[in-house]
Amino acid sequence: MTIDHDRYCDELVRQTAELRGTLSGADLSVTVPTCPDWTLRELATHVGRAHRWAGRIVSTKATEPVPPKEVPGGKGPEGDDPAALDAWLAEGAESCAAALREAGPDLSVWSWAGETTASFWSRRMTHETAVHRADAAGTVGAPYTLPADVAADSLDEWLDLITFVQSFKQSEAPLGEPGQSLHLHATDVPGAEWLIEIGEQGFTWRRAHAKATVAVRGPLTDVLRVFHRRLPTDTPTVEILGEAAVFDHWLATTAF
Repeated sequence: MTIDHDRYCDELVRQTAELRGTLSGADLSVTVPTCPDWTLRELATHVGRAHRWAGRIVSTKATEPVPPKEVPGGKGPEGDDPAALDAWLAEGAESCAAALREAGPDLSVWSWAGETTASFWSRRMTHETAVHRADAAGTVGAPYTLPADVAADSLDEWLDLITFVQSFKQSEAPLGEPGQSLHLHATDVPGAEWLIEIGEQGFTWRRAHAKATVAVRGPLTDVLRVFHRRLPTDTPTVEILGEAAVFDHWLATTAF
């Protein structure tokens, strides 16, 4: 299920279009339950700002952090016109994707997660958009689907990011007890399974089918949303088998 840089660029634009469709006609002043500090408008502005920030990093070949306040257009459109917000979101996604396509996957640029290539940003912005689209869909009660390869890669990427973050936080927030393990099993996509094993020095993960301390089973998109804390763990389509407290602890300590 490998996704290349060009596909990420296309998917970034597509996910943004799906987000815009979800927001169309919605009350943008309502609170987002899975991001309770934000309204729908603030969620949309966050996504559009992220696109412009990433595009600026790549287009300027930045080798150090770019202050978000220095990104042109990053504050969002003036006023409360939904049409202006929609156009601003579309423009930001297109400009970010254009910068990424022009750069190519291997351009060396700054990132916050150790991987200093443009392909980090094409992948990150794709999944940033897809997961926040889940927030919007949950807020308005809209259906939420993802291509299987994108959903599986979103789980891979999140585990990669947790690995990076935990390399700095092992003593602060242990993810569990050594010897504990978690198995994620998508019941509708062959091979979409993950084994997470907690050890003395953090954790490791791999794609695998194996017995674990706790298993999370269900359709891939629902497992993904539970893992990203966009659906509750008692979602009817998802089974939690084994020691549920181990999974609850993992979710609580990987919220960043």
